[in-house]
Amino acid sequence: MTIMTYADAAKLAIAQAMRADQTVWCVGEDLGRGGVFKQYNGLVEEFGPERISDAPISEAAIMGAAFGAAMAGTRPIVEMRFADFALCATDELVNQIAKARFMFGGQSRAPMVIRKPMGMWRSSAAQHSQSLESWYAHIPGLVVCCPATPQDNYSMMQAAIACDDPVVYLEHKNIWAVEGEVDTSQTAEFGKAELRRAGADVTLVSWSQTANLCCDAAEMLARDGIDAEVIDLRSIWPWDKAAVLDSVRKTGRLLVAHESVSVAGFGAEVVATVAQTVPLKTLPKRLGSPRGLIAYAPNLEDQMRVTAPMISDAARSMMETVPA
Repeated sequence: MTIMTYADAAKLAIAQAMRADQTVWCVGEDLGRGGVFKQYNGLVEEFGPERISDAPISEAAIMGAAFGAAMAGTRPIVEMRFADFALCATDELVNQIAKARFMFGGQSRAPMVIRKPMGMWRSSAAQHSQSLESWYAHIPGLVVCCPATPQDNYSMMQAAIACDDPVVYLEHKNIWAVEGEVDTSQTAEFGKAELRRAGADVTLVSWSQTANLCCDAAEMLARDGIDAEVIDLRSIWPWDKAAVLDSVRKTGRLLVAHESVSVAGFGAEVVATVAQTVPLKTLPKRLGSPRGLIAYAPNLEDQMRVTAPMISDAARSMMETVPA
């Protein structure tokens, strides 16, 4: 076990993959100076500018060039700086990269990792704070990952680089500096959730930073004698239906929480799947951001956040509900 930050854990996975495979390389804006969040610090010194490629400010050009390189046999890691900025390259991702294997009858593929830092962070306002994972879960051909811990940012980055399909890899900006134990022998599997806390009374399902908040909420609930189980989906496509259904069969209660907008969010997919499959003791709940623009002012930004107290209060109210 080694203690490292969330950002450094992914950087280690990238460095190890690049040492092992000459076809792995990185491309994006600001990589020459270590990345806007310093998540590439030291890599250009080790691998040189040909493999840590500092690109012009054109997300469409970055994505398109990397797609061509992937089809030609390399494994690019595409840095989009912010998930919001990546929207400039949505056509390349959604209409070309996601469909390449299908459109070419399996004769071509796009083994790419598309890194999109997501989420609210330090008053970054409406154009730098979005969580858009539900958009990409809707697109056939894409794998969608949202790691929440340093361990998962190491293990899932390894899995993403090795994947033969394009992986939309969403890292939450607010936890770059969070430290945790990383076991470099531990692997991850897409579609395999992590049981963060076992419990018997209510199931909390989440991903990314909100999964960490669910763990905090579970501790609050425990002080009231409520035993919450926390499931971190880790990847939302594919997602671990079996783990969620098994947990809810045990607890009879489901609360899904995520930072992204509640309207049409992936939490609705989880709730619908469970409601159609498992008898429940009370109606399922979901928490997400309201459908509004994220403000720069901290007091207004905080109105958009899902917090640990909100999660614990919602779960507590479910325990108080008397079944019909």
